[in-house]
Amino acid sequence: MELFEDASPDAGAGNAPPLSVSEISGAVRRVIEGEFGRVRVRGEVGRVSRPSSGHLYFDLKDDRAVIAAVCWRDNACRLPHRPEEGIEVIVTGRLTTFPGQSKYQLLVESVEPAGIGALMAMLDQRRRLLAAEGLFDAARKRPIPYLPDVIAVVTSPSGAVIRDILHRLRDRFPSRVLIWPVAVQGAQSAPQVAAAVARLNAIEAGGAIPRPDLIIVARGGGSVEDLWGFNDEAVVRAVAAGTIPLISAVGHETDTTLIDHAADLRAPTPTAAAELAVPVLAELGARVSDSQARLWRSVQARIDRPAQRLGDLGRGLGRPQALTDAARQRLDLTGPRLEPMLRSFMRDRRRSTESLDLPLYALRSFMADRRAGYERAAQALTLAARRERDRRSAALPVVRAAAVRMALAAAGRRLEGQRDRIEPALARRQEAEARRLRGLGSRLEAARGRMIATARRDHAERRAALEAAARRLAALGPRLAGDRRQALDALDRLRQTLGHTQTLRRGFVIVRGPEGLLTSAAAAARVPRLDLEFHDGHLGAVPEGGPGEATGTEVQVPGADEAVPAEPPKPRPPGRTAPPRGGKPTSSGQGSLF
Repeated sequence: MELFEDASPDAGAGNAPPLSVSEISGAVRRVIEGEFGRVRVRGEVGRVSRPSSGHLYFDLKDDRAVIAAVCWRDNACRLPHRPEEGIEVIVTGRLTTFPGQSKYQLLVESVEPAGIGALMAMLDQRRRLLAAEGLFDAARKRPIPYLPDVIAVVTSPSGAVIRDILHRLRDRFPSRVLIWPVAVQGAQSAPQVAAAVARLNAIEAGGAIPRPDLIIVARGGGSVEDLWGFNDEAVVRAVAAGTIPLISAVGHETDTTLIDHAADLRAPTPTAAAELAVPVLAELGARVSDSQARLWRSVQARIDRPAQRLGDLGRGLGRPQALTDAARQRLDLTGPRLEPMLRSFMRDRRRSTESLDLPLYALRSFMADRRAGYERAAQALTLAARRERDRRSAALPVVRAAAVRMALAAAGRRLEGQRDRIEPALARRQEAEARRLRGLGSRLEAARGRMIATARRDHAERRAALEAAARRLAALGPRLAGDRRQALDALDRLRQTLGHTQTLRRGFVIVRGPEGLLTSAAAAARVPRLDLEFHDGHLGAVPEGGPGEATGTEVQVPGADEAVPAEPPKPRPPGRTAPPRGGKPTSSGQGSLF
């Protein structure tokens, strides 16, 4: 039965039965599986995917078509050769359809290698040709600048690559970034990348657009087809012809393109390219601080070490006065004896001369002979010196005036010839010293700024701490004063409670005599007058009765009508307690004095 029957001209359009999508998809699948049973297909492997399920998905392609291939997990485990991207293989399997996406695919049962794929062969041939021209030589590589001022990034402006690079540059060392947007995939990728590299190298210094110090060509990972634009010959030649150092960051670490061979430095990922482009600012500051500290330590050691050495040598020499102390002491000892000895010597010589008894003319003749001998010796010595001078003068070569003038002229010409070399050398030396001094000045200014900022920060922190302490002290002072005031009031109340005035208020009396406090009736009877202290004042009293009658002693209070005898204390019956202090008075109407 035919799947689609031609409708007769007489049949109406509405007589054809409608088919569902599943029905027509099933019919197409039956036709394809019926027409093609087991087939063997030869092609190049592209875009291999190995999910966690264990199945294997890849494409088979040639220069005009692509077929999707699927190898289920059971067959994938038994494959002797796993398909790799870019390898040409022969695949055996069955054709079928995938209704979910309206496409046909090849169910792979076996895979056999058939040789290197066409794309990889073309890539290898291009790499050999460009390498033979010397475009990949290490001698052509340019050093990467340590601190680039302007960095140009050639990549897609909408991908995650540019965001990763900018984020990494901002974290490590903030720099000026010039973004040149290009297509990183497709037919327009290669010409746009080559034009971007060429135009960036053509930017003049000091123009409206700053000339970059470093170029980064970046793209994320992908298949060989996705990265094929970076294998283009025009891109490689543009990179090799440039004068600005270039870092290639195309794909992942396992992806290699021809631009990686021509670039001055290859980075495994775009993020790694940003890390290779600039150092870490914090680490650089730490290194500068460490170098500055080492410089200060070396300068201080250069100053301190000679001073210490000089001090050590000075201590080893000892006191200079010690060298002359012994001689000075000997001079002090022998000085007083020298003058008498000289006088004695002169007296002895004078006596010996007088004892010779020589006439005066003989002495004069002796002196004249001696003088004549000395004059002859001086003349002979002068003559010998003149002859030696003449001999040495004759031995010296004769120097003519013309020869001297010629030598002086030659020396002047040499000096004139070296003047052109000496003046630039002096200028270069002065310029180098000026640069060194400017560098030291900038470093000192930076260090001074950091020290001032640190001092200001410390001052602000200490001031804030002091203000916080003052606030705490201001809040704590009244509370401490209140606590101390309450404690003082409590102690005053305790003093009043425990003092004798409160005891006197309960009916007790303090008895004093002329010599002080009295604690017994016998002592009170022996004094002529008593002083009674009540809680509200003092009162004088005169005791009556002798010392032996202390038990019945009466106290005569001035102003009272009669004396009230003091009753002896009654014995306390057993089992009864003493009345409380401050209780009611006795039946006589007056409390006990003692």
